[in-house]
Amino acid sequence: MQQLLIDQNAITRTRLENVTPPALAEGQSRLRLQSFALTANNVTYAASGFAIGYWQFFPSGTEGHGLVPVWGTAEVVESHCSDLPVGKRLYGFYPLAEELVITPRQTSGGAIVDTADHRAQLPAVYNRYMPVRENTPGEDHLRALLQPLLATSWLLADWLRDNGFFGAKQVIVGSASSKTGLGLCKYLSEDQDHPVQIVGLTSAGNLDFVKGLNACDQVLSYDQIDDIAKVPSVYVDMSGNGEVKLALHAALADHLKHSAAVGISHWDKFAPKQDLPGVKPQFFFAPAQIAKRRKEWGPGVVEREITTAWQRIAADAADWMDVTVHKGLPAAEPVYAALAAGRADPAQGHVVTLT
Repeated sequence: MQQLLIDQNAITRTRLENVTPPALAEGQSRLRLQSFALTANNVTYAASGFAIGYWQFFPSGTEGHGLVPVWGTAEVVESHCSDLPVGKRLYGFYPLAEELVITPRQTSGGAIVDTADHRAQLPAVYNRYMPVRENTPGEDHLRALLQPLLATSWLLADWLRDNGFFGAKQVIVGSASSKTGLGLCKYLSEDQDHPVQIVGLTSAGNLDFVKGLNACDQVLSYDQIDDIAKVPSVYVDMSGNGEVKLALHAALADHLKHSAAVGISHWDKFAPKQDLPGVKPQFFFAPAQIAKRRKEWGPGVVEREITTAWQRIAADAADWMDVTVHKGLPAAEPVYAALAAGRADPAQGHVVTLT
């Protein structure tokens, strides 16, 4: 079995490794990946692997190297568990590898949960696997590319509304060209009463792409931050670029009512060169909002809301995203390297197939 290891102390360094698949114990099942997506989200997982715990999901067995989680679909190829027969297909969280062994338990809602000891204390949303039917490859690819990112987008929009937008009159979305960023802009633009202005921040090269989404009231490049209206604002940062964050905090000062950190795809520019003026950035952790809504709304409701929402945005994905399919795990290495180096084309989606 092949797996792609990431150097935990220098996340642009990778290496393919051949390992012997572990034998199954009673109650375990072996899943073989069919396809998975690679996005800037995976770079965030690597960059925050220690701080948030993403390295803990799939221990690599190799000191100093980790397995970055990916979203994808796998088939059960061997099973010693009656809850999970051979041939079942599951969508969910997997290692950057060809196989995964789980200890499955079926829930009352039909999902499969990995009850492996090392995952017991990790966020439940990442331990759930959803059975999926035999789809066309395109459906699997779109789900892996967009569901995790647009789920975060929807949860961000829900969280902002839940908090009354922190009293802001505008929401500024950093890296609005990212899939999570464009999703947030689209979900906020659906509010008929238009409670806040939506400002999309992006690089100069991506201005036309973001404007073409027709989801923002204003689209600015990073060197136009001084043009942002000096009104009560919330900043939602998708990239973690410390230089941009410093410039925005300095420009808005006390007008900035909340600064949310979501992604760190620009991990190499994460630390600002000086203390930030104004409010201190706070990390937005999507599983916490899911847990809150499950408690308030009951089991399964927030999941249904997310499914409806991401499918609504994904329905026109062909208008703004081209999917490139790469074959074999070795093909994932240069794709990951480009994403980690910040060379992501917002109009491209990358999927790796292993079958």
